[in-house]
Amino acid sequence: MAMLNTVYFDYDRSGIRDDQKASLDENAKKLRDYRPEDKVVIEGHCDERGTVEYNLALGERRASSVKGYLTKAGIKKDRLETISYGKERPVAMGSDESAWSKNRRAEVKRK
Repeated sequence: MAMLNTVYFDYDRSGIRDDQKASLDENAKKLRDYRPEDKVVIEGHCDERGTVEYNLALGERRASSVKGYLTKAGIKKDRLETISYGKERPVAMGSDESAWSKNRRAEVKRK
C-alpha cells in the first residue's frame, strides 16, 4: 500500500485548509485504488498547548474532518476509523511554531 499523506491544521482549528485539499484528494485516489476491504485509521494530533482533555477532543474533530472529506470524495465510511491522540504523540519536539505546526496534524494510516 502506498504511503498516505499527512494533513496539517491551523492552531486550534479542525477545518481542512485549502492548501491541504490536494493531499487529501491524492489520499482519496490512493484509497480508491486499494482493495475495497483495506481499511485505514485517521489519527488526530495536536501541539502541546492546551489541556489533555481539550486536545483529545480537538484531535478527534481533526480526524473526523479528514474522514468527512474522504467520504465526500467517494471513500466508504466503513473503511475509515478515527482516533485521537491529542498532544501525546508529537512528531516534532520543541515549544515554538516550527514544532507546533508539524504536530497539528492528522495521519492517515493503513490499519
